[in-house]
Amino acid sequence: MKNKIGLFWLKDDFRIKKNFGLSNATKKHDQVVVFYLYKKKLFEKQEAQKWWVGKSLQIFRKSLNRYNISLEIVEVDSYKDFFKSLFDKKNFSIYWNKTYEPDFIEFDKYLTTNFKKKNIQFNVFKGNILNEFNEVSKGDGTPFKVFTPFWRNAEKFFMDKIPQKQSIISKCNKKVSFFNNTINEDKVLPKKDWFKKFEKLWVPSEEKAINELKNFINNRVEEYSESRNFPNVIGTSKLSPYIKHGQIHVETIWEECIKIKKKGVDKFLAEIGWREFNHSLINHFPHMINGNYSRKFDKFPWNKNIKFLNAWKKGLTGYPIVDAGMRELYLTGWMHNRVRMIVGSFLVKHLLINWIEGEKHFKNCLLDYNKANNISGWQWVAGCGADAAPYFRIFNPILQGEKFDREGLYVKKWVPELKNVPKKFIHKPWELKNDKILNIGREYPFPIVVHEQARLKALEAFKKI
Repeated sequence: MKNKIGLFWLKDDFRIKKNFGLSNATKKHDQVVVFYLYKKKLFEKQEAQKWWVGKSLQIFRKSLNRYNISLEIVEVDSYKDFFKSLFDKKNFSIYWNKTYEPDFIEFDKYLTTNFKKKNIQFNVFKGNILNEFNEVSKGDGTPFKVFTPFWRNAEKFFMDKIPQKQSIISKCNKKVSFFNNTINEDKVLPKKDWFKKFEKLWVPSEEKAINELKNFINNRVEEYSESRNFPNVIGTSKLSPYIKHGQIHVETIWEECIKIKKKGVDKFLAEIGWREFNHSLINHFPHMINGNYSRKFDKFPWNKNIKFLNAWKKGLTGYPIVDAGMRELYLTGWMHNRVRMIVGSFLVKHLLINWIEGEKHFKNCLLDYNKANNISGWQWVAGCGADAAPYFRIFNPILQGEKFDREGLYVKKWVPELKNVPKKFIHKPWELKNDKILNIGREYPFPIVVHEQARLKALEAFKKI
């Protein structure tokens, strides 16, 4: 096969280390072309990720240059149309890593069937996951619906495997081109001012991801169990965008973590476990992608209140911890996990707005948007997912703020109009009654709902189902 060109379909695989499909292509071919399929329409509802992907393509191109590997970006309307034209080409073999979403899993079947018919050599490899989603199941062969037993079994299954050999990228003889009408990554990068702030906060590279992991393990993992709950401190790894886009493989995270004997490691790896669990859920129960995992929620009396929804999106609900989270999301493309739960609970249980609206907004604004995590997380908060929070668990945004942002530093960072409010009132500024410090209603809004009333209304609504 040395005389054939090896093609590697790049999706969420922006890495050299543990890129099983790409390393295999370079072992079998002297000339390799990496291609990325850019669907403009896809990013109309994932605007923040458009920036991350554009920057990732720029940086990854430089990494591939060191191996004499070309990167070609092809703009397409549909994957199927693109591959239909590829089926008629000759003198190539193709490789790719799996993406664990039902549509991609189904598309893999379509590709493998047609490549076999055309007698085209292909290979599909494990993607960015510890275990294949269908490798971990209960004794009767059915999928787990509860996280704890799932992760206990998934951990053991992964540890009992024969370790995969390190995937090493081989240097190719020379760079070659394969596709016509390719585009530059500048066309992928968005033009909106919104994203300019991201440049100062994120570097979407494999090198940065590995450095962030090592920094976290060396300096923060021991306090992780506690510090991860406090949004004003850097207590989390902030690796989620890098994992989503494949700048780092979860196997690499696992390997680095189990080398050390520090408290906090098990708790951190359990977050990788939730990611594994979520991928298992959406593939075994694909109906939850477009609706409720628990079908009884199909009859839930949701409100359609555009005014409240927009106030929530803009961080103008009158509840400081909620507003701080929503503004952090918009300005950075990321939100602290504790705050994600608070703002999600507020939308669903205080405003009784369908979780799907929140999921769509997060999809557009999150750099780490992942279908399995986002959908499962929102359904967990709403109470309609697998192993979800009980319906009567309604976060009090005042108490959550006082518990996890006691000094109000997180709020003051993202809601600067409250910077002079004393900490006694920082999470309930409407009680301040001092126009010289804060003119409530003009400089910052009154709460759009009263917590106690909203809670009772939510409980009544949940009881109906």
